[in-house]
Amino acid sequence: MKITGYRCLRSFHDWGRPVGDVNGFIESGVTEVPIVILETDEGVTGVATGSHHDIERLFPAIEGQDPRAVSALYDRMLARVFKTGHGGATYSGIGTLDTALWDIKAKLAGEPLWRLLGGGDRFVAGYASGLDIALDDDQLASFYRTMAERGFTAGKLKGGRVVADDIRRLHIIADELRGNADHPALMLDANESWNLKQAVRHVTAVEAVHDLTWIEEPLRRWDAAGHARLSRSIKAAVATGEKLTGLDQYLPLFEAGAVDVAQVGSPAGVTHFLRVAYAAHSRDLPISPVGLTANASVAHAAAAVPNHLSAEVQDLGGPFGIDIDMEYADGGIVLGDRPGAGLTIDEDAIAARGTAGGAWLVQGGPHVRPKRAGLRMVAEDPSSLPG
Repeated sequence: MKITGYRCLRSFHDWGRPVGDVNGFIESGVTEVPIVILETDEGVTGVATGSHHDIERLFPAIEGQDPRAVSALYDRMLARVFKTGHGGATYSGIGTLDTALWDIKAKLAGEPLWRLLGGGDRFVAGYASGLDIALDDDQLASFYRTMAERGFTAGKLKGGRVVADDIRRLHIIADELRGNADHPALMLDANESWNLKQAVRHVTAVEAVHDLTWIEEPLRRWDAAGHARLSRSIKAAVATGEKLTGLDQYLPLFEAGAVDVAQVGSPAGVTHFLRVAYAAHSRDLPISPVGLTANASVAHAAAAVPNHLSAEVQDLGGPFGIDIDMEYADGGIVLGDRPGAGLTIDEDAIAARGTAGGAWLVQGGPHVRPKRAGLRMVAEDPSSLPG
């Protein structure tokens, strides 16, 4: 069997609400979803959502190869771009192709990916995460009420600007989830918007009221010394890593004792998740993948590692034209039995609808870092103040 080609499609996800974080938000709530379909000479195709970045440059590393050699092909893709660097968006392109390869491998075995990878249980524990920085208090309560109806007992707030707002909004999340647990787990995500002392002051103030399970991405992703100092200064765990690209970027944080919960971004693919999970496991650290709404494959991988803690569930819907064989129940993800990662694509419907104008990379959106991020003396945005 040989890999012969690929097709790139673009669909969209209508979240039904504004989505974003302290860095910005998408008012329309409509975002683009890139899809890659990997072709073989035997007609079996691999499907993955993620990124199209550098796919054309990466594909020669796997063209003509046997798709079942997934780990070796992953390293071939890394080797293909080692001079220019595999970090950043290129790594997401590697992750998308890697995920498509795992889909093929599981389909050939006639097994769902979670079982092929060695998982014994189709259930993946999760937590609710509304990407909720732009929601008012009533909308925030409504989202977590809906998630509570699916059994979730943990929720993550996008915050980091005004302490009083974060404290109030964490109360709202806790109130909605309390029907499932007397003491719901609460997390706060600052999305790299603080310097060290801002983080200590903000988290300490929140912890005076709430028992935070973790603080997420408090500092810049590479700041091993800062994360280690922060972890020693607060009660909450420090969760970070979702923007790191490659196991090599985790090692300085691991060695510095800078990570309490190792996170992995789902677009980076299955092999990346597995390698980071086992590196974390060797240090007795839990692993938590983020952004699984359209990336079911990493949920399959999470079911197969011994140190999975909880996976981020951002929405109960899914991208247009993509049927995913999983459901949300009992506070997590219930994976199906469809061979592969469980994705079925309606190419005709997607071709007819396109991306519906969705994008993540828009001015003022969460993927564009604000000019003064981490450099504020007061919490308020001066442009929002009267006069």
